[in-house]
Amino acid sequence: MKCFRYVFFIFSITCSAQNLTLSDANHLASLPIKCLQQEYPNKLGQMLIDSTEIKSPKELHPTFYGCFDWHSSVHGHWSLVYLLKKFPNLEKREEIIKKLKINLSKQNIQSEIDYLNKKHEKSFERTYGWNWLLKLQLELETFDDPFAKELAQNLKPLSNLIIERYIEFLPKLLYPIRVGTHSNSAFGLTYAWDYAVFSNNIEFQNVIKSNAKRLYLSDKDCPFSWEPSGTDFLSPCFEEMALMQRVLSKNEFIVWLKKFAPQLFSKKFTIETAKVSDRTDGHLVHLDGLNFSRAWNLYYLINQYPKEFSHLKKVADIHLNFSLPSIVDGNYEGEHWLASFALRAFEEKK
Repeated sequence: MKCFRYVFFIFSITCSAQNLTLSDANHLASLPIKCLQQEYPNKLGQMLIDSTEIKSPKELHPTFYGCFDWHSSVHGHWSLVYLLKKFPNLEKREEIIKKLKINLSKQNIQSEIDYLNKKHEKSFERTYGWNWLLKLQLELETFDDPFAKELAQNLKPLSNLIIERYIEFLPKLLYPIRVGTHSNSAFGLTYAWDYAVFSNNIEFQNVIKSNAKRLYLSDKDCPFSWEPSGTDFLSPCFEEMALMQRVLSKNEFIVWLKKFAPQLFSKKFTIETAKVSDRTDGHLVHLDGLNFSRAWNLYYLINQYPKEFSHLKKVADIHLNFSLPSIVDGNYEGEHWLASFALRAFEEKK
């Protein structure tokens, strides 16, 4: 309880200041630092062909073995790189860089590539983990620090493999995946698009854009009233909006959005925050993540189209602030990943 009260005090300051402070950053960084090289508990998304493939998480994934599962480890790495970039005076800076260098070594990345190159693991972490990996690649490549440049080069072969997987897979996805969890196909293309644009990969951009339009352009009247499902950490409606906002021009997007989510244009729009009944339950605590992901998508919309959607800032702030006190409540079920989601919201808040 003492820890919870302390965290609430910190974040109540953040909320009134409307930005992320160095003190908050140090606190948020403590979570991925703690689990980045913590092997257990661990959930492996592994297919076993025979008994020779039964190995420890660290043997299987020497880069991304910490923080409970592969994708959480990936966005834990992203969180630390993001915080190092934003706060040059971050506490434990040298410790963080040392851990990143160990995990993201060329040798370890090659082991990750070897794992993904198994014929029976082509769908491993598709597309949630893929998406976060390209987010990490982008963060490293845009960080003007020698250690980040080195690690970006180390990671690049794995990112290139993931891009190849996207290009191969997307035309085969005949129907969108509209869930609020890992396999959501709209979320799985958002950071991939950002990296495709940054890296000027025209082929990758064209594949994402053409398939996003094929899957989503005819959608209308997204049922916000159906959200949330019991264990969502993504909003099917908001994730689709975030993807189409990226791939469509302004005029195209506004026309599309008036059909897809006309209620967002109303000054009275509101949507209730998601409530968590038991934060020791690893699935139910997903709903804190939903509040953060809704917030980052609303901020993203507001930042690009302030004239049309500045009235939504209050809704975004409410969602962000609602779950902030629960990030560090002593339960590993949320601690191993929620800091990343909170930081994504702050990244878009600006």
